[in-house]
Amino acid sequence: MHLNLFQRTPSALARVRSVILPVALLLPWMGGNAFAFDFNNVAKQAKELAASSYSKPEGNLPKEISNLDYEQYKDIRFLPEKFTWRSQKLPFELAFFHEGYAFDQPVKISEINGQSVKEIRFDPNDFDYGGNKVDPRKLRGLGFAGFRVHYPLNTSKYKDEVLSFLGASYFRALGKDQTYGLSARGLAIDTGLSSGEEFPRFTEFWVERPKASDKELTIYALLNSRRVTGAYRFVLKPGSDTTVDVKAQLYLRENVSKLGLAPLTSMYLHGDNQRSQGEDYRPEVHDSDGLSVASGTGEWIWRPLVNPKRLLVTSYSLSNPAGFGLMQRDRDFGSYQDLDAKYERRPSAWIQPKGNWGSGRVELVQIPTPDETNDNVVAFWVPENVPKVGQPFNLEYTLSWQKEAEKRPPLSWVTQTRRGFGYQKKSDDNSIGLVVDFDGPVFKKLSDKVQPEGVVSADDNGKVLETKVFRNEATGGWRMTVRVRRNEDNKPVELRGFLRGGSTTLSETWSYILPPN
Repeated sequence: MHLNLFQRTPSALARVRSVILPVALLLPWMGGNAFAFDFNNVAKQAKELAASSYSKPEGNLPKEISNLDYEQYKDIRFLPEKFTWRSQKLPFELAFFHEGYAFDQPVKISEINGQSVKEIRFDPNDFDYGGNKVDPRKLRGLGFAGFRVHYPLNTSKYKDEVLSFLGASYFRALGKDQTYGLSARGLAIDTGLSSGEEFPRFTEFWVERPKASDKELTIYALLNSRRVTGAYRFVLKPGSDTTVDVKAQLYLRENVSKLGLAPLTSMYLHGDNQRSQGEDYRPEVHDSDGLSVASGTGEWIWRPLVNPKRLLVTSYSLSNPAGFGLMQRDRDFGSYQDLDAKYERRPSAWIQPKGNWGSGRVELVQIPTPDETNDNVVAFWVPENVPKVGQPFNLEYTLSWQKEAEKRPPLSWVTQTRRGFGYQKKSDDNSIGLVVDFDGPVFKKLSDKVQPEGVVSADDNGKVLETKVFRNEATGGWRMTVRVRRNEDNKPVELRGFLRGGSTTLSETWSYILPPN
């Protein structure tokens, strides 16, 4: 059975333990009157925390919990009758994750109700420990590992899980008729560098109690790590495409080599452009099949994902990007054939910046993985101007979890990339064959007199030998075939291509990388 992110074993991206430094909740007082808790309170704590030295905490798990394997940990469930706000019959409810397995440090979670802030206390009697032989009396000193939000998303008769926070700064959400797949993170530090990655951690949360008529939920979080602290506000808006409005203010304790903002984490094992290396009956196995980038100039870029043989880091330099995301464009069950994992229902995640993000790059990190239990793909924004130590750095964006109304280019887009040759015998020139299909509304308006042309180029390590374009009668779109030769097998080849009709661009840019052999 497929394991989702919070079930997956730690990969090369997630083997570093993060830390927690408890911070007292300080509400501002003036003239004896308390003001309502808001983002500024968390930002004040983040600033003060950054000015102090970092202290790495120790785990607090007793043997009864620390020795559990994943399946045993998964058997611990929060009791439904203990869900926060269930008795008040509010539109949202909260449930909690128990400490254990890889989650050995507690997070503090509080409820904001008007002008009062009250911590939600851990009680082992609120959990069902399943088949685990655990004495709850030995667990009273523990805390929560994280929490999840429930809301009547798919039917008014049942509150579905729509948002989860568990582990480091990881979180993920669902829209209507979606199943969990890729995740987001609060922050990524030095991802893909040989020096090793640092994993900041949400150490404390505050959740506003909703009103009976509310259709959104506000959550605040405090982030901490050796080199960075931060204040976050998340406004959850469940729907067909659930959105999370994110506001952050970061403070650096020390300089950071690579600051990854609005990071997304996913999994790609094999797909239409990379066949399985083993005997897998499933044609494709992935949470996302490509990186989509909307530049600030109007160009759209699509990079199909790969499962490389060794670490592969690529990027796109931009100024004020319109958005980027890790997308699951293929929604056909026949492409996956997995009744349990339901990959065709995994959401795409789209980052839409707010305000001026300036110059920087969208970076894509792809890591080899032997199976689907490891998240091996990360995409994020790296600003050209890194904030100075001790100075606030502000960031805002909307994160959309999409399925039916995925963000796509206005003209046409890549629907699949396939590698290999068909009935024709491969020539003796050591060339590589690629087939790229495009579809979109522009083709419905295209005159019969216009024959789209494929414009394809390669970097210095490749030579494009042939490009052809055909009408795809099965889809109504167009198919581009490319034959390319690699100069040096131990180096990658960068390819770029698009469809053009006369002097008019008809498609997004297909940006493909052939990893080293």
